[in-house]
Amino acid sequence: MERLEEWRRLLAAGQYFKVVCGAGHEVEADVERLAYVYTLAGCNGFDVSAKPAVVEACGRGIRAAAEVAPAMGLTLGVRPFITVSVGMPGDHHVRKAVITSDCVACDLCIPACPTAAITADLVVVEPLCIGCGLCEAVCPPAAAAIRWRHDAKSLRTILPACLQAGAESIELHAAVADGEATLAEWQVVNDCLPHGLVSLCLDRHFLSNHDLLERIRRAHAVAGNRLMLQADGVPMGGAAASGWRATLQAVAMADVIERELKARDPRFRHLPVVLSGGTNQATGELAARCGVPFAGIAMGSQARGLVQAGLPNVMLGRVDTALKTLVAGAHAMIQTSLARPELA
Repeated sequence: MERLEEWRRLLAAGQYFKVVCGAGHEVEADVERLAYVYTLAGCNGFDVSAKPAVVEACGRGIRAAAEVAPAMGLTLGVRPFITVSVGMPGDHHVRKAVITSDCVACDLCIPACPTAAITADLVVVEPLCIGCGLCEAVCPPAAAAIRWRHDAKSLRTILPACLQAGAESIELHAAVADGEATLAEWQVVNDCLPHGLVSLCLDRHFLSNHDLLERIRRAHAVAGNRLMLQADGVPMGGAAASGWRATLQAVAMADVIERELKARDPRFRHLPVVLSGGTNQATGELAARCGVPFAGIAMGSQARGLVQAGLPNVMLGRVDTALKTLVAGAHAMIQTSLARPELA
């Protein structure tokens, strides 16, 4: 219970920062190094694929960071919480690209992929594919060679194994129109983790504001005050975007939840809302300017991109100038992202 209360205090203070390693990103060495760098940078949460080996890799990175922190003159705060992500069929976070025989070999998808998941001979390396859709966006309309496969998981088998491997929370990505199917999956998530915090990631692609709030109410009826929300403004929208406009939809979605739900119904007054989807270093300032409270920020593309070039050279347990540079940059980004500047 002490860990749960630590997490609640972080959320209540609006100081929760989660690095999204990617629900579809299953390269253990990459996750391990990301966890190592960002734990040293002051991150207090990681979101990883629902695969026990990936959860264990994240844990190794966190533990290695705790061991070298004194040598770097760092005092780490709360040990980061590990969340595993699962998704509904059709949700972009858990799908895998497939290049079909309609491909005309234009090669436009190769440089478009942010995780280098497409090889020179136009084969998708599934553990690297995060389902972002950038390959499909550049595929010539006449070819339409990109198809999608849902990364199906048997939740009642895989989730307990992930919790045993070190995960402390589960997040369901439900960017789908089918509310009944979502609630059935949500029940499974809660059955697997009946006492910890459970997160529901929603966006407004299929949902009106009314439908969004109704889905939250129904999720709360199952989870009660263990419910966390991830307001996914522009899912996977941080790859090349920066500034206020990139993060506007995440703040706007949190504003709808604040004004139409939390301010009107005392049951939701302390509901933690984490901003995601296009989040960047301008997120905290924009939310402050708009008077929108938030419990934390989840950041994927921007966080990974910041350290991507130097990450392959990181070795757990080794402290060098390159590591210190990566950590300093990541720390500055976290601090700026969460900042709520005083406004005149």
